Amino acid sequence: MKRMISMLLCLAMMLGTAGCASNAHPAGPSPEVTEAASANLKWYINFSWYNTPWGGNAVSEAITERTGVDITFVSPEGSETETLDALIAGNNLPDLVTLGWWESQLNTIIDRGMVYALNELADEYDAYFWTVADEERLNWYTAADGNVYCYPNSSCAPRDYEGDARIGSNQTFLVRKDIYEAIGSPDMTTPEGFADAVRAAAEAFPTVDGLPLIPVGAHEFTERGCDSFDLFLVNFLAIPYEKDGTYYDRYTDPEYKRWLAMFRQLGEEGLLATDIFIDKRVQMEEKAAQGRYFCMLYQRTDIADIQRMRYSQDPDSVYIAVDGPRNSSGDPYTLPGTGLNGWTVTLISKNCQRPDLAIRLMSFMMGEEGQKLIALGVEGEHYTMVDGRAVLTEETARLLNEDNAAYIAQVGANDSYWMLQDNLMQSQWKPLDEPVIRQMEEWTLPYTVYTGQYDTDFTPGSEEDAAHQRITAIHGEMLPRLLLASSEEEFEWYWEMYVYLRETNGLELVLEESTRQMEAAKARLGLE
Repeated sequence: MKRMISMLLCLAMMLGTAGCASNAHPAGPSPEVTEAASANLKWYINFSWYNTPWGGNAVSEAITERTGVDITFVSPEGSETETLDALIAGNNLPDLVTLGWWESQLNTIIDRGMVYALNELADEYDAYFWTVADEERLNWYTAADGNVYCYPNSSCAPRDYEGDARIGSNQTFLVRKDIYEAIGSPDMTTPEGFADAVRAAAEAFPTVDGLPLIPVGAHEFTERGCDSFDLFLVNFLAIPYEKDGTYYDRYTDPEYKRWLAMFRQLGEEGLLATDIFIDKRVQMEEKAAQGRYFCMLYQRTDIADIQRMRYSQDPDSVYIAVDGPRNSSGDPYTLPGTGLNGWTVTLISKNCQRPDLAIRLMSFMMGEEGQKLIALGVEGEHYTMVDGRAVLTEETARLLNEDNAAYIAQVGANDSYWMLQDNLMQSQWKPLDEPVIRQMEEWTLPYTVYTGQYDTDFTPGSEEDAAHQRITAIHGEMLPRLLLASSEEEFEWYWEMYVYLRETNGLELVLEESTRQMEAAKARLGLE
């Protein structure tokens, strides 16, 4: 249990307190590279699945030429938590560090003074930073001491959702098109309809291309649970984050239990394949590329490249977003869009011998020139601009749609280097996605909501943090037990134990602190 708890993600860095007076800093042009302004920097990416190399493709070479910075990526070979903890303990953080905003180590790195304040580096070396940095994001990530130590990617504010904004959620319910249509395009919004559809698919298509069908796919199971069977499911069921102004325990809601019980029944019938409980991301991507999943609650962006490949082989074999689990009242889904926290944050370590080049690299990638490179490639070589929107060359589009490995190796765009991607900026000039990709996003648009006010930040070492880690560990331990229970009676026993353990391990303390932070975030964001 100690090892399990040590590997859990506790949400971090939500509520900075001081505003960042970025308007007080002079802006400047992007600096020119000189022969002396060049270095190789190591960039740590805290995701074991990230393996895109730097160099050899057009995008990374163009960035190196423009900034003078060559990059060596470092990513964990095993546990992200254990790897990052070891780097922190040994004071061996590489030059740049990218990790999820929710990682507990983020506060540790900042509190121990292991990273530079970006605003101080910008003032000393790179006024262009103040031209390209978003003031609202800077304000959000300003620490109590008035400094900004990290900058997010994929970040959106509540105002970005207003008007005609097209901000879609990443959370979708996907089915393999040809199998779904072959069994009559059934309604899968109720537990009964969902189970019947899975049974029908498994009976009609026991294999696909000679390989066993996996009736229900899912994200990777970890020590903290499984996004598909917890976070995504409660959002599809529109289980509220709060009730009567108080933060709500979504994972003991009756609707959630009702759907878990259905999945357990499918497991008893042999329709929850062992694969989904043990596969890592690499294996999951391989099986999705083979089209072996019938249905899955899954992130649409994680399957985009696979979609393009499958479409080029057989347009009917792609995955499409359809209506999935709903609550008993049939309420609309509440699928989260991106908040101000973004997805990941990037920091510059004090071990970096060339912080001047590191901050210039960040600024360049944050600006429009850098964003166009990482999103599209080299203008004139991979795309042209027509009426303000990019048009890919025929060869670039062919590689992107048919051979993703070759596309990355030769071009390296399409946010292969996503560490500082700005989705809102890119949406102004990127080509519209192909219909097979756009369908998944457009399905989410009516259901996408801003939920950043509910993100929480438990201070490391506090009672609330300890309780949160215990409760998260309990969830991660009990979720597969609930899904794999051999009978309804065993499921009920595990459920009662699950609820009891949460209540007796500090749930009330966590909810109280979450409510306090929720109220503060609403006030800060101007939300009721």
